[in-house]
Amino acid sequence: MSSPSLRTYAFLDRMQPQCAAHVAATSPGDVPLAGMAELFIELAPGNEVFRAADIALKAAGVRPALQIIEREFGLLEIHSEQQAEVLAAGQAVLDALGLREEDRIKPRIESTQFITNVHAYQAQLLNKWRKGSLLMPGSSLFVMEVAPAAYVTLAANEAEKAAEISIIEIRAVGRFGRMFLSGTESDVQTARDAAVSALEHLSGVEEARR
Repeated sequence: MSSPSLRTYAFLDRMQPQCAAHVAATSPGDVPLAGMAELFIELAPGNEVFRAADIALKAAGVRPALQIIEREFGLLEIHSEQQAEVLAAGQAVLDALGLREEDRIKPRIESTQFITNVHAYQAQLLNKWRKGSLLMPGSSLFVMEVAPAAYVTLAANEAEKAAEISIIEIRAVGRFGRMFLSGTESDVQTARDAAVSALEHLSGVEEARR
């Protein structure tokens, strides 16, 4: 049997408060806290995630926030207070599946939008379905679309490290991931640059565009 495809392997060294709160509010599993280390593993075929979760949980002291199986892909999130535990669990998964971190797909930024002085009507529309902070009229808004999807959480976490921004929404499941950040124009610009840099510096295999 051939090895599964490693779509995402994204390690967050220290979860920021808003990112941790967003994962906790939107995930069915164990609640992560700010300051914890976190790892996202996305595999194809999706059913491989069941085996990955079994390996990770038995290999180290980690806990899962989510295990999602879609039509094409499967996504696993694990976290711990100790970075070493998360890294050990991730390495155990890679070894058992015959994979290396370098086999992951390199994240690709599909699109970005930077909007200043958000109109009140647009803010209200976005607030209808957001799961994070409210988007305030007059603030600046940055939207990023990334593939594979799970990398967007890493981008959001690095953005939160870099500037005083509000996380409106993170969507890390599906073919494309999206994040919505708001704040002052200068803070959102700083957060944008940190998010883009974090993704551009990740190694991996280029995925053919569809």
